[in-house]
Amino acid sequence: MMTTMTTTAMTTEPEPPEAGTPPPRRGLSVRARITASVALLVTLALAGAGLIVYVVELGRVEAAMQREVEQELDEFAKLRQEGVDPETGAPFNVEGLLLTFLRRNVPDDDELLVAWVDGRPRAHFPEDPLVTSPRFRNAVDDLVLNGGTTYLDTSKGEVRITSQPVRQDGATGTTEGALLVVSYLDEDRAELRSTMGTYTIVAGLLALLVTLVAAWQSGRLLAPLTRLRHATGSVSATDLSARLPESGNDDISALTRNFNDMLARLEQAFTDQRQFLDDAGHELRTPLTIIGGHLELLDESDPTEVEQTRRLALDEVDRMSRLVGDLILLAKHDRPDFLTLEEVDVDTLTEDILAKASALADRDWHLDAATPGTWRLDPQRVTQAMLQLCDNAVGHTSPGDQIAVGSETVDDTLRLWVRDTGPGVPAEDRERIFERFARGAEPNAQPGSGDRPGLGLGLAIVSAIAGAHGGTVGVEDATPSGARFTITLPARTEGEAWPAS
Repeated sequence: MMTTMTTTAMTTEPEPPEAGTPPPRRGLSVRARITASVALLVTLALAGAGLIVYVVELGRVEAAMQREVEQELDEFAKLRQEGVDPETGAPFNVEGLLLTFLRRNVPDDDELLVAWVDGRPRAHFPEDPLVTSPRFRNAVDDLVLNGGTTYLDTSKGEVRITSQPVRQDGATGTTEGALLVVSYLDEDRAELRSTMGTYTIVAGLLALLVTLVAAWQSGRLLAPLTRLRHATGSVSATDLSARLPESGNDDISALTRNFNDMLARLEQAFTDQRQFLDDAGHELRTPLTIIGGHLELLDESDPTEVEQTRRLALDEVDRMSRLVGDLILLAKHDRPDFLTLEEVDVDTLTEDILAKASALADRDWHLDAATPGTWRLDPQRVTQAMLQLCDNAVGHTSPGDQIAVGSETVDDTLRLWVRDTGPGVPAEDRERIFERFARGAEPNAQPGSGDRPGLGLGLAIVSAIAGAHGGTVGVEDATPSGARFTITLPARTEGEAWPAS
């Protein structure tokens, strides 16, 4: 039991981060990774280039030394073909041939010429203690007889020994000798290594410079992303006002503009949502208060009061049901399936709307115009919007007043309107009345008129339907009096994207 209690006490849940606080960054930043990648690529490229240059130049040095040795051997072969000592006029013997060649040829700085006769060095140029070393003798014992090339490690580095044997048969026997060309490889290789050492220093400095430039440039290019990260960390449900400074015309600048547009849309959406919830709560609170108040004061023993309260409660319930339905419609207007588009005959649609509207109330219903042709739209939603405008006109007119419906096409747009001879809409209310729960000034009630309080959602629904079609709705003064509400819809083709309202 004690163990269980101790374990329970020691087990704590981590505290959630505060709202709007960005999570801690883990790992390397994008700037560090870009800089490291550039540094690695540049280093590998320079190292690869240096390795290739070293291999190529080393081959070139080896080839140059080989050509020098072949040149010495070619000169020796030419002298041997002459066969006569130019100083004495007598034929060359082995020793004379070798000594004459050494006297006539001056070796390069990295070469040593050795005249080898009867198993020992007869002469060499320049002076070099290598010739008398036992290791040298052991290395050339086989070469002086058969020719060829061998390599030997010495105190001065690696050397290559190339042999050209010479034999002469005489009365006293056979004389064997050889011309030995000794090449000191490390001298030319040391020059190449020195050059590659200089290259390494320059390449290292260049890689460092490129890395610094990459770090600076990546930091400059990623600065908007850094600001974006800080801005997203500062965004919360109560503050969406943060914006990023926009500059330049590259991809990151486009991302910055898109992010600012997204924040603006989110801010507007949240503002509308809060306003919507506040207005809806206020509108729903009123009928609930009315119903609750009458039920609390209801005298159940009075049948007349019970019946009146019942009718009042049902009326308020109907009003709330209508309000909820309108709210649901407004919430769905920006969904892709809100509209069902088809090709519609505009003149037939206009006449049908007039026929349906004429049953709303006793008014002088009139058809202003019905344009021929077809238009791509949702006939049910457009009919709903037009009937809402007709119902709005009924509410602001009296029996005998004229209400007209019409349609026309102007500059690739379709205009549908409802005109009435009522009191009109004041100029200061012409934009506000299309907002949710907004109401215009009520006209003076007259006997038989259609004046009645509305929910303030009818014209908002009209605006939502027009916006879903990519169009607009507006109001202006009618001639000679009254108001004219006009829905303007742009032309659309099948498959064309519809803008979000």
